[in-house]
Amino acid sequence: MITGHTGLLCLLGSPVAHSVSPAMHNEAFAYHKLDYVYLAFDVSLERFDGVVEALTAMNVRGWNCTMPHKRRMYERVDVLSEEAQLIGAVNTVVQKDGVLTGYNTDGKGYMASVRDAGYDISGGKMTLLGAGGAAASIIAQAALDGVPRIDLLARKGKSWDAIQKVADRICRQTDCQVRLFELADLCQMKESIQESRILINASSVGMGPDLAGCLVPDESYFHRDLIVSDVIYNPRKTRLLQMAEKAGCSVFNGMYMLLYQGAYAFELWTGKKMPVDLVKEKYFRD
Repeated sequence: MITGHTGLLCLLGSPVAHSVSPAMHNEAFAYHKLDYVYLAFDVSLERFDGVVEALTAMNVRGWNCTMPHKRRMYERVDVLSEEAQLIGAVNTVVQKDGVLTGYNTDGKGYMASVRDAGYDISGGKMTLLGAGGAAASIIAQAALDGVPRIDLLARKGKSWDAIQKVADRICRQTDCQVRLFELADLCQMKESIQESRILINASSVGMGPDLAGCLVPDESYFHRDLIVSDVIYNPRKTRLLQMAEKAGCSVFNGMYMLLYQGAYAFELWTGKKMPVDLVKEKYFRD
């Protein structure tokens, strides 16, 4: 029921029609009997600043940003959380009296998904493949959560300088050592993976339609005590996860990263816990 008191929360991005965020947040509002509605708005880069100004003027409580707006939102907020400052991107905004505070819940969502899968990686080494926003958010939160060493392998393309800056900030501002290598250096990839507790694919390689894609050449790169994770959740089991499972590794995908990043945003806006078990059952079943 929409009333004259109903508050708006929303998602800004392009494209957004596929997003499960409206379903999960509105389910959580109904559970807690909160008078809010969550909508998804397809917003172009050209119109983004105007939309943010309008939401601020209307005193909207908050919003999420997805691609391609996370870095631009980082530049627009008044206050940054610790993890958003490290990452250089914002996916969640909370507004109070015209002051915009920016957070990034993606990395927290990933680390919560690790715990949900039953693992503790705080004392082990992490190897991560990719240089985009997901990679930046994961390594920043992992460092804040106590992971002492992270090796990052990425293509030397347009995202290289940005991820290098994130790695440098993490090394300066936390106790975590982050090293960046070229993805083409397969000897380094094998060495990094062999030393690691967890391997994460934070790239889009392996997502449909290229279901055969995989950045790890073969099963010899894995060891039996390795956890292998993929931020991709469509398909549920990428070629990377299939290979790792065949090699005896524990595996999980990125489905619950999506759930938990939303749960953290929900709590920032409302002060209440998202009913994650209910949302899991309705919207995140295999």
